[in-house]
Amino acid sequence: MAYTYDPENIFAKILRGEIPNTTVLETDHALAFRDIAPQAPEHVLVIPKGPYVSIDHFAVEASADEIVDYMRAVGQVCQQLGVDLGSGGAGFRAIANAGSNGVQDVPHLHVHIVAGRPLGPMLVRD
Repeated sequence: MAYTYDPENIFAKILRGEIPNTTVLETDHALAFRDIAPQAPEHVLVIPKGPYVSIDHFAVEASADEIVDYMRAVGQVCQQLGVDLGSGGAGFRAIANAGSNGVQDVPHLHVHIVAGRPLGPMLVRD
């Protein structure tokens, strides 16, 4: 399967420094920043620096170094926010939407870390 990455998507522009962001964490292979339309008191996006459309694309094509760095960045963001279970945080939701059925708005892998209040059920049955 071929994944089509759009280098003009908003996250690519953020990575190139063309659009400002409120950085929470930056690593060799990841950038985490506050969502501009937060859905909870804590809402941070974690994106890989590579041109990956979705989590499946990333899982199949990213290098081992990229995958490890990215996943550790997700954990580090949770620790920085104080929501990680390891240090007694109340928890969080990690969301990675993919494609039209997943309601993915930006065609660049991003994991939402949402926390700071009870979030309710993940999905509602039709």
